[in-house]
Amino acid sequence: MSGPALKQLFSHHAIHEGGLSGAIQKTAGMMDLLKQGELEVANKAADDLIEFWKSRVISHADSEEEGFYKEIKELKPELNDAIVQLTRDHDLLRIIVKDIEELRKTKNLSPAVLHKFHALIVVNEIHSRDEERLLFED
Repeated sequence: MSGPALKQLFSHHAIHEGGLSGAIQKTAGMMDLLKQGELEVANKAADDLIEFWKSRVISHADSEEEGFYKEIKELKPELNDAIVQLTRDHDLLRIIVKDIEELRKTKNLSPAVLHKFHALIVVNEIHSRDEERLLFED
């Protein structure tokens, strides 16, 4: 069973906005550190950013899949295709984070890693917008 915050558009939207704005700020901070030549601190910021994605955004996705999406499918079976699409978005976020972790072992903060950090923001932004539209609008 999901908590009440996931079931209300206003609070669910606030969760999405908090995660997205935090990711954008942390990404910008990491990029600023890189531009300033602070590689060691930028790498620590990248580790913090990965942890943010996992603990804030992906944990929210896990909660949605474990309760909220199941409840929606029971109440509105016609939304099953939307739930499949939204779950795939979550999978993409997980895949990109895992790719970043793997790349960082050998590439540090290479352009490929930076592109993937930015891809997370784009996927998350589109996902949140679609989720709110598909599941909350009648």
